[in-house]
Amino acid sequence: MLYGYGMFYDPTFLFVIIGMVISMGASAYVKSTFHKYDQIKSKNQVTGTQAAEYILQSQRIHNVGVQGIAGDLTDNYNSQTKMLSLSQATAQSISVAAIGVAAHECGHAVQDAVGYAPLKIRASLVPVANIGSSLSIPLILIGALISGSSGAFLVNLGLLAFSMAFLFQIVTLPVEFNASKRALQILSEGGLLTKEEVPMARRVLFAAALTYVAAAVATLLQLVRLIILFGNNNRRNN
Repeated sequence: MLYGYGMFYDPTFLFVIIGMVISMGASAYVKSTFHKYDQIKSKNQVTGTQAAEYILQSQRIHNVGVQGIAGDLTDNYNSQTKMLSLSQATAQSISVAAIGVAAHECGHAVQDAVGYAPLKIRASLVPVANIGSSLSIPLILIGALISGSSGAFLVNLGLLAFSMAFLFQIVTLPVEFNASKRALQILSEGGLLTKEEVPMARRVLFAAALTYVAAAVATLLQLVRLIILFGNNNRRNN
């Protein structure tokens, strides 16, 4: 009875299940939404790559490169290398969905160019979040096996490390929503999409943003679960 709930029965595992359901639902929704609007070809017949290059030029961003990468919906912008990477489903497609996704990544490049504060904060949190994700569970488990204040310290350190990963996801939310807002404004003003097509791109980007919300909720649920389980263990050790 390590956690006080019995060796084989842990009611807090419900948090994990809920988090998984939310994440899987968000992932399925973004894939189905992208697929739906990926079937609708833009009237201007521009590819995702051409749209990205046009947007960067129109925003006077000349130090960012555009490249294609393998995978499906693996699009990203790297502020360190100044490289905008578009997945196969985006780079050569002329669909409304592809142009919307390409514009979203350009939105991150614009954030970088103007010094958008949340983007800078997120970049600074990357190493901390990576370390926290890797070390949090081992620290908690080792601490749970050690009695006394040393064990409690390791557990608390592990919980703090896990909290850093959650903080990173919270900071990511305004970054992603703002990038989509910038993208839709550029698409509306730049004429890459028609007035009828812009709302379609908005639905694609909204669906994509939900995956970040789902990830944050799932991580929060896991954090609460860890606090419930090992917080009780801490109190018994002290």
